[in-house]
Amino acid sequence: MPEINLSNADGRDALVTFEVPHESSNVRWLDLLGRQAAHVRVLKSTLDHDFEALVEKAGNVRKLTRQLLDEDPEVDMEVVGTVLQEVSRVYVGDDRQIRHQATAWEVVHNTDGSIRERRPKERLPQNIRTDTPLCWSGMFIPRSEAYQKFVFSDQLQLVHINGLTYDFLYGMAKELEVRDSMMLLGAGQKSNQPLVLRRGGSQHRGFLEGRTRGDRYRLVLHLSKLELKAPE
Repeated sequence: MPEINLSNADGRDALVTFEVPHESSNVRWLDLLGRQAAHVRVLKSTLDHDFEALVEKAGNVRKLTRQLLDEDPEVDMEVVGTVLQEVSRVYVGDDRQIRHQATAWEVVHNTDGSIRERRPKERLPQNIRTDTPLCWSGMFIPRSEAYQKFVFSDQLQLVHINGLTYDFLYGMAKELEVRDSMMLLGAGQKSNQPLVLRRGGSQHRGFLEGRTRGDRYRLVLHLSKLELKAPE
Protein backbone atom coordinates (compact mmCIF):
# COMPACT_ATOMS: atom_id res chain seq x y z
CA MET A 1 0.00 0.00 0.00
CA PRO A 2 1.41 3.49 -0.82
CA GLU A 3 2.80 5.55 2.04
CA ILE A 4 2.92 9.25 2.90
CA ASN A 5 5.54 10.96 5.04
CA LEU A 6 3.37 13.30 7.12
CA SER A 7 4.16 15.90 9.78
CA ASN A 8 1.70 17.21 12.40
CA ALA A 9 1.34 20.52 14.23
CA ASP A 10 3.93 19.51 16.86
CA GLY A 11 6.57 18.91 14.20
CA ARG A 12 6.51 15.12 14.63
CA ASP A 13 6.43 13.12 11.41
CA ALA A 14 5.53 9.53 10.60
CA LEU A 15 4.90 7.24 7.67
CA VAL A 16 1.20 6.49 7.19
CA THR A 17 -0.64 4.73 4.40
CA PHE A 18 -3.57 5.84 2.30
CA GLU A 19 -6.33 4.07 0.42
CA VAL A 20 -9.19 5.09 -1.86
CA PRO A 21 -12.46 5.07 0.12
CA HIS A 22 -15.26 3.17 -1.53
CA GLU A 23 -18.63 1.75 -0.68
CA SER A 24 -19.87 -1.64 -1.77
CA SER A 25 -22.91 -1.67 -4.02
CA ASN A 26 -25.61 -4.32 -4.27
CA VAL A 27 -27.03 -2.97 -7.52
CA ARG A 28 -27.54 -5.56 -10.26
CA TRP A 29 -28.22 -4.63 -13.87
CA LEU A 30 -30.84 -6.76 -15.67
CA ASP A 31 -32.07 -6.74 -19.24
CA LEU A 32 -35.71 -6.72 -20.31
CA LEU A 33 -35.91 -10.50 -19.80
CA GLY A 34 -34.51 -10.31 -16.28
CA ARG A 35 -31.12 -11.73 -17.23
CA GLN A 36 -27.88 -10.50 -15.66
CA ALA A 37 -26.38 -7.69 -17.76
CA ALA A 38 -22.79 -6.47 -17.85
CA HIS A 39 -20.79 -3.66 -19.44
CA VAL A 40 -18.72 -4.64 -22.48
CA ARG A 41 -16.58 -2.81 -25.01
CA VAL A 42 -17.40 -3.28 -28.67
CA LEU A 43 -15.47 -2.22 -31.74
CA LYS A 44 -17.05 0.80 -33.41
CA SER A 45 -14.79 1.17 -36.44
CA THR A 46 -11.27 0.69 -37.74
CA LEU A 47 -8.74 3.16 -39.09
CA ASP A 48 -9.33 2.17 -42.69
CA HIS A 49 -13.01 3.06 -42.27
CA ASP A 50 -12.72 6.45 -40.55
CA PHE A 51 -13.70 9.70 -42.27
CA GLU A 52 -10.27 10.60 -43.67
CA ALA A 53 -9.75 7.11 -45.09
CA LEU A 54 -13.20 7.07 -46.70
CA VAL A 55 -12.65 10.48 -48.31
CA GLU A 56 -9.33 9.31 -49.69
CA LYS A 57 -10.92 6.21 -51.21
CA ALA A 58 -13.91 8.11 -52.65
CA GLY A 59 -11.86 11.00 -54.06
CA ASN A 60 -13.74 13.88 -52.37
CA VAL A 61 -16.43 14.59 -49.78
CA ARG A 62 -19.21 14.95 -52.40
CA LYS A 63 -18.58 11.47 -53.78
CA LEU A 64 -18.36 10.05 -50.28
CA THR A 65 -21.72 11.62 -49.42
CA ARG A 66 -23.32 9.84 -52.37
CA GLN A 67 -21.73 6.55 -51.33
CA LEU A 68 -23.05 6.95 -47.79
CA LEU A 69 -26.56 7.42 -49.19
CA ASP A 70 -26.36 4.47 -51.56
CA GLU A 71 -24.39 1.96 -49.48
CA ASP A 72 -22.51 1.57 -46.19
CA PRO A 73 -18.79 2.06 -46.90
CA GLU A 74 -18.14 3.11 -43.29
CA VAL A 75 -19.19 -0.30 -41.93
CA ASP A 76 -16.94 -3.34 -42.01
CA MET A 77 -19.42 -6.16 -41.42
CA GLU A 78 -16.61 -8.55 -40.46
CA VAL A 79 -15.33 -6.60 -37.45
CA VAL A 80 -17.84 -3.90 -36.39
CA GLY A 81 -19.50 -4.90 -33.13
CA THR A 82 -16.74 -7.28 -32.06
CA VAL A 83 -16.59 -7.59 -28.27
CA LEU A 84 -13.22 -6.35 -26.99
CA GLN A 85 -11.58 -7.92 -23.95
CA GLU A 86 -7.87 -7.25 -23.57
CA VAL A 87 -6.96 -3.93 -25.20
CA SER A 88 -4.05 -1.52 -24.96
CA ARG A 89 -3.90 2.20 -25.75
CA VAL A 90 -1.83 3.20 -28.77
CA TYR A 91 -1.06 6.59 -30.29
CA VAL A 92 -1.80 7.23 -33.97
CA GLY A 93 -0.33 9.98 -36.16
CA ASP A 94 -1.99 12.11 -38.83
CA ASP A 95 -1.09 9.43 -41.39
CA ARG A 96 -3.08 6.90 -39.30
CA GLN A 97 0.06 4.94 -38.48
CA ILE A 98 0.89 3.76 -34.97
CA ARG A 99 3.46 5.89 -33.16
CA HIS A 100 5.82 3.99 -30.88
CA GLN A 101 7.15 7.19 -29.30
CA ALA A 102 5.05 10.19 -28.34
CA THR A 103 5.64 13.48 -26.55
CA ALA A 104 2.95 14.70 -24.18
CA TRP A 105 2.20 18.43 -24.33
CA GLU A 106 0.62 20.78 -21.84
CA VAL A 107 -1.70 23.43 -23.28
CA VAL A 108 -2.48 26.48 -21.14
CA HIS A 109 -5.65 28.35 -22.13
CA ASN A 110 -6.80 31.87 -21.42
CA THR A 111 -10.18 32.56 -19.89
CA ASP A 112 -11.67 33.10 -23.38
CA GLY A 113 -10.51 29.65 -24.52
CA SER A 114 -7.58 30.83 -26.64
CA ILE A 115 -4.20 29.11 -26.24
CA ARG A 116 -1.73 31.01 -24.07
CA GLU A 117 1.12 28.52 -24.06
CA ARG A 118 1.97 25.09 -25.40
CA ARG A 119 4.91 23.22 -23.87
CA PRO A 120 6.20 19.65 -23.46
CA LYS A 121 4.73 18.09 -20.35
CA GLU A 122 7.25 17.83 -17.55
CA ARG A 123 7.35 14.45 -15.80
CA LEU A 124 7.65 15.58 -12.22
CA PRO A 125 8.80 13.10 -9.55
CA GLN A 126 6.38 12.11 -6.80
CA ASN A 127 6.81 14.16 -3.65
CA ILE A 128 4.58 12.54 -1.02
CA ARG A 129 7.32 10.27 0.37
CA THR A 130 10.60 12.14 0.52
CA ASP A 131 13.04 13.27 3.20
CA THR A 132 10.86 16.37 3.58
CA PRO A 133 7.47 15.32 5.00
CA LEU A 134 4.14 16.86 4.08
CA CYS A 135 3.98 19.53 6.76
CA TRP A 136 1.06 20.71 8.88
CA SER A 137 0.66 24.05 7.09
CA GLY A 138 -1.63 25.69 9.63
CA MET A 139 -3.68 27.25 6.81
CA PHE A 140 -7.28 26.42 7.70
CA ILE A 141 -10.27 26.94 5.40
CA PRO A 142 -13.83 26.62 6.73
CA ARG A 143 -15.34 23.43 5.38
CA SER A 144 -18.36 25.16 3.82
CA GLU A 145 -16.10 27.69 2.08
CA ALA A 146 -13.80 25.00 0.68
CA TYR A 147 -16.75 23.08 -0.79
CA GLN A 148 -17.91 26.20 -2.63
CA LYS A 149 -14.48 27.41 -3.78
CA PHE A 150 -12.70 24.29 -5.05
CA VAL A 151 -13.59 21.36 -7.29
CA PHE A 152 -12.45 18.10 -5.71
CA SER A 153 -11.47 15.44 -8.22
CA ASP A 154 -10.43 12.64 -5.89
CA GLN A 155 -10.18 11.60 -2.26
CA LEU A 156 -7.63 9.53 -0.35
CA GLN A 157 -8.26 8.21 3.15
CA LEU A 158 -5.23 8.23 5.45
CA VAL A 159 -5.00 5.14 7.67
CA HIS A 160 -2.67 4.14 10.49
CA ILE A 161 -0.31 1.18 10.45
CA ASN A 162 0.28 0.83 14.21
CA GLY A 163 -0.73 2.29 17.56
CA LEU A 164 1.61 5.26 17.34
CA THR A 165 0.35 6.35 13.94
CA TYR A 166 -3.23 5.84 15.19
CA ASP A 167 -2.69 8.47 17.89
CA PHE A 168 -0.90 10.64 15.32
CA LEU A 169 -3.79 10.63 12.82
CA TYR A 170 -6.58 10.66 15.41
CA GLY A 171 -5.18 13.87 16.89
CA MET A 172 -5.15 15.50 13.45
CA ALA A 173 -8.72 14.43 12.72
CA LYS A 174 -9.94 15.67 16.11
CA GLU A 175 -8.42 19.14 15.73
CA LEU A 176 -9.82 19.57 12.21
CA GLU A 177 -13.24 18.48 13.43
CA VAL A 178 -13.20 20.94 16.32
CA ARG A 179 -12.25 23.75 13.93
CA ASP A 180 -14.88 22.56 11.38
CA SER A 181 -12.25 23.34 8.76
CA MET A 182 -10.03 21.80 6.14
CA MET A 183 -6.29 22.35 6.17
CA LEU A 184 -4.31 23.11 3.03
CA LEU A 185 -1.67 20.40 2.63
CA GLY A 186 1.21 20.71 0.18
CA ALA A 187 4.76 19.53 -0.44
CA GLY A 188 7.98 21.27 0.49
CA GLN A 189 9.19 22.76 3.77
CA LYS A 190 6.54 25.49 3.64
CA SER A 191 3.78 23.16 2.41
CA ASN A 192 3.16 25.49 -0.54
CA GLN A 193 4.02 23.19 -3.46
CA PRO A 194 1.50 21.04 -5.35
CA LEU A 195 1.20 17.35 -4.54
CA VAL A 196 2.39 14.80 -7.12
CA LEU A 197 1.22 11.33 -6.12
CA ARG A 198 3.19 9.40 -8.75
CA ARG A 199 5.98 10.18 -11.20
CA GLY A 200 4.61 12.08 -14.19
CA GLY A 201 1.21 12.44 -12.53
CA SER A 202 -0.98 15.51 -12.23
CA GLN A 203 -0.34 18.28 -9.72
CA HIS A 204 -2.99 18.74 -7.02
CA ARG A 205 -3.78 20.93 -4.08
CA GLY A 206 -4.45 18.89 -0.97
CA PHE A 207 -7.16 19.64 1.60
CA LEU A 208 -7.18 17.57 4.77
CA GLU A 209 -10.54 16.90 6.45
CA GLY A 210 -11.02 15.08 9.73
CA ARG A 211 -13.95 13.59 11.64
CA THR A 212 -14.18 11.41 14.73
CA ARG A 213 -16.75 9.22 16.45
CA GLY A 214 -15.71 7.86 19.82
CA ASP A 215 -12.32 6.20 19.37
CA ARG A 216 -12.74 6.03 15.58
CA TYR A 217 -11.60 8.65 13.10
CA ARG A 218 -11.69 9.47 9.42
CA LEU A 219 -8.94 11.58 7.88
CA VAL A 220 -9.52 12.29 4.20
CA LEU A 221 -7.20 14.11 1.80
CA HIS A 222 -9.29 15.86 -0.86
CA LEU A 223 -7.43 16.57 -4.12
CA SER A 224 -8.23 19.56 -6.34
CA LYS A 225 -6.92 20.92 -9.64
CA LEU A 226 -9.55 23.61 -10.14
CA GLU A 227 -10.50 26.68 -8.14
CA LEU A 228 -13.81 28.39 -8.78
CA LYS A 229 -13.58 32.15 -9.23
CA ALA A 230 -16.32 34.70 -9.85
CA PRO A 231 -16.13 36.28 -13.33
CA GLU A 232 -14.97 39.87 -13.55
